[in-house]
Amino acid sequence: MDTGTHVVMGFALGGLATLDPAVSESTATASSVLIATLVGSQIPDIDTVLKLRNNAVYIRNHRGITHSIPAVLLWPLLISGTIYFFYPEANLLHLWIWTFIAVFLHVFVDIFNAYGTQALRPFSSKWVALGVINTFDPIIFALHVVGLFLWAFGYHPGYTFLTIYAILVFYYIYRFIMKFRIRRAVENIVPDATDIIIAPTMKFNHWRVAVMNKHQFFVGRGHKHHVRILDQFNRVPVPETPVLEAAKKDKNLSAFLSFSPVYRWECDEYDDFYEVRFIDLRYRSNGHYPFVAVVNLSKDLEILSSYTGWIYSEEKLRKKLEFLPGEG
Repeated sequence: MDTGTHVVMGFALGGLATLDPAVSESTATASSVLIATLVGSQIPDIDTVLKLRNNAVYIRNHRGITHSIPAVLLWPLLISGTIYFFYPEANLLHLWIWTFIAVFLHVFVDIFNAYGTQALRPFSSKWVALGVINTFDPIIFALHVVGLFLWAFGYHPGYTFLTIYAILVFYYIYRFIMKFRIRRAVENIVPDATDIIIAPTMKFNHWRVAVMNKHQFFVGRGHKHHVRILDQFNRVPVPETPVLEAAKKDKNLSAFLSFSPVYRWECDEYDDFYEVRFIDLRYRSNGHYPFVAVVNLSKDLEILSSYTGWIYSEEKLRKKLEFLPGEG
């Protein structure tokens, strides 16, 4: 989920913790638990700082080791131990329990996004992504904000957020049902589909759809239980040419390929350089595919510049390639 949602979830867990007698009967424990749930709800996303290096490192590692099983066990120990140093009169066991819940819930809800997490590391490096909840879901965020307002106006925070979380359980179940209906619609349109990727959007009834069969890619949008195909592309295997093999050694393109399961490619030759472009088909927006990886190579197949990330205009892409020489 997005940072804002994780913040309100941290407050919500601090309120829910008041149902725990060890928390509600001790001011020190209640204060320390609220701090712990706020920090615990954010700490797995500490890897966001990798964006300061470059997009390739960020794409390869975001929601990776910091969301793994060892991390879920380690973060609560570090957080609760640090907070206990400042609140020695707090109940350490219950401080740890609520910190663990906050960290675990962060990783757990991220699984329901299309991006997913490597939550099964070190046992598996597979990305677990159920694709039923958008990274920012207005309904989930709004319910938490309503709960915080009710808390501010004197309602019991524990029972308030217990009720809200019960509602959210049914909401998640309904989202699975919605996605299943979209999948059935896709199967009716492309009965020989080999892979179907369905991703939520911020709009409640709207879904992104990317489909593959043996010969084509299909890109579409789902609305309620209807699907409309917007683009079709022939599947052309990436040939093992010297230009493409050299481009694959670039770290930006390598990161893109590790992240994107559905893409098409282009290779253009100019007077003094080659340009290789890979285009993710999952994020069509207003007829444009903004998530790309581009590598420019000299005629001697030396990497001149490269970029991977979100680009909404050719002008901006040219600036990225101009100001990021040697990023390959």
